Amino acid sequence: MNNTSATPLGDSTMDMPKGGYFAFLIIYLVLLSAFGSFVNDMYLPTLPEMVRSFHTNRSTVQLGLTFGMIGLGFGELILGPLSDRYGRKPILIVALIIFSIGALCSVWSRTIHVFLWWRLVQGLGASGGYFLARTIPADLYRGRTLAKVMALVGAINGFAPASAPVIGGLVARSVGWQGIFWILFGFSVLLLLLSPAFKESLPKNRRVTGHFGAAFHNYAILSKNKHFIIHVMLKGTALGVLFAYISSAPFIIQDHYGFSQLQFGLFMGFNALFVAVGATCALKFKPLKKAAVYGGRGLLIVAIAQFICFYTVDNVWVYEALNLPMLVFLGMLFTVGNTLAMNEGRDCAGDASALIGLMGYVFGATVSPLVGLGDMLHSTAITILSLSVLVLIFARLSRFLPADLVATTQSAMRIAPVENNTEAIKK
Repeated sequence: MNNTSATPLGDSTMDMPKGGYFAFLIIYLVLLSAFGSFVNDMYLPTLPEMVRSFHTNRSTVQLGLTFGMIGLGFGELILGPLSDRYGRKPILIVALIIFSIGALCSVWSRTIHVFLWWRLVQGLGASGGYFLARTIPADLYRGRTLAKVMALVGAINGFAPASAPVIGGLVARSVGWQGIFWILFGFSVLLLLLSPAFKESLPKNRRVTGHFGAAFHNYAILSKNKHFIIHVMLKGTALGVLFAYISSAPFIIQDHYGFSQLQFGLFMGFNALFVAVGATCALKFKPLKKAAVYGGRGLLIVAIAQFICFYTVDNVWVYEALNLPMLVFLGMLFTVGNTLAMNEGRDCAGDASALIGLMGYVFGATVSPLVGLGDMLHSTAITILSLSVLVLIFARLSRFLPADLVATTQSAMRIAPVENNTEAIKK
């Protein structure tokens, strides 16, 4: 496949592109993004079973989520600069091969400690697809067109975390937790088989060249970009809330309230659709950052209500009723954080996407074992409330920045095929 862009860069007022390859691209981006979700979400129903299978405790089993997120975060940190240097496609193929190895080996894990290390390998491999699902649209589009593509992928991909726990629950009931990793192995093979049809989105004249360390130097440049960091932290803290919910839900729904693995999957599947609703709603706001303020306020209100109810009301339907608006507000925050951060860092999109992912997994890896300490309901309520306060702080900081997509795009689009294009993102 020739290294040519799949489509010209769109402007901030451009209608959504159309055509056969665009449809394939959206589907492929959804699969790549879903891949990262499936790595964690599909085996969620089996966490209580794995406690018994490995003869260990809840916090240790939840480290499987933590190790997966560490792998996802550091994988993005390494593969992001490499994709800016060598292109998106070869990095994607290597990452999928790494994941395939990790998924196969985890099936034969005899102890929880061996399993945790193979989860780390899985995270490293899955990171390629996950961060490229954000990077490739930024290679091809800008402005509100970029926001529409991001929201479209996010909305469709709402079905990934919706279906993953359901599939996981069905598989676990039939063949146990090992069967889930056979499915994940098959998913990675499918993405490899589809990869020849994917056209390289980063032309050679826009890649980072020069000495090898030049690609990693972009991290230092991006870390000084105040606008970029605010939106990275907005996405990261919101992801922390999501991971606190995800890692505690199997024990709350199955162990505390007594539902089966399949019923848990149905709960999680239904709930995940509300993330897609929030991602779509975010596009209604102009400027886009306004959605973050409303999302942050709403999230904090729900977190306060959840905190009160977890200490005073022990009812699964109250728990469920509070999860739904929380996930809508998170969907809004994800769209804003992803779009505005990638719009700021588009000149080295691989590095920017890697930092976005890393920050999210730093929060996710931290909160996953924390919610398992002591009383699960109380620790979950405290964690979500604390993170929601941080989300609102970064949402308000974003509000006071200059107009987001149009103004940012005009400065970000000054891309030249120079020896090292990191200077283009300096403010």
